[in-house]
Amino acid sequence: MEKPDQVLVNGHTHILYNQNSYPSNEMIHRSAAFFEKMDARRSVREYSDRAVPKEVIENIIKTASTAPSGAHKQPWTFCAIASKDLKTKIRAAAEKEEIETYTNRMSDRWKNDLSSLGTDANKPFIEDAPWIIVAFKRVYEYEEGIKHNNYYVNESIGIASGMLITAIHHAGLVTLTHTPSPMNFLTQVLNRPSNERAYLLLPVGYPKEPVYVPDLDRKKLDEVCVFYE
Repeated sequence: MEKPDQVLVNGHTHILYNQNSYPSNEMIHRSAAFFEKMDARRSVREYSDRAVPKEVIENIIKTASTAPSGAHKQPWTFCAIASKDLKTKIRAAAEKEEIETYTNRMSDRWKNDLSSLGTDANKPFIEDAPWIIVAFKRVYEYEEGIKHNNYYVNESIGIASGMLITAIHHAGLVTLTHTPSPMNFLTQVLNRPSNERAYLLLPVGYPKEPVYVPDLDRKKLDEVCVFYE
């Protein structure tokens, strides 16, 4: 019997879903190949000024926006910035907060844990990268003048941000997760509405050549996963 293309569930249209399936050996190959690709990902702090087409950034953000979200509210806004003037303003404001953080907010243990990464309060990548993307979480919405909170906002924007990073790497570019705290200055510099909160800043571009990254080890599977069979 032929399946209908759509059905009604609680008065809402549901469409027939088709997912590609693969034999076990191909699934193993595909999953291993994707792991190897993502295992090569690193946070990069030095960027080339080589241009990245706007269409690539659009596709990356569209990919992030396919993330699941609480009640499908899609509580995110991604601001993609190429303007040199705006990047300069953002860098100045970010470094002001970072200097305060490194000087007065960070514990000695925290600073020691960061020492191997080669990071400090200086953030030239904000200006050097051809694009920066600022992810905002949308805490609530106004619908017909009535305020409605969104659901699972942190979880939703977190998943979307992970997919954004994956899409950036898949496109052959690099990025870095930057979270200057507090991040209120981004709302002001970018003139965002009151229902948005800055969540993450990511420079996007090509790595400077040559570029070096910390020689890090990732936790082994048995350190991050428990199987119950």
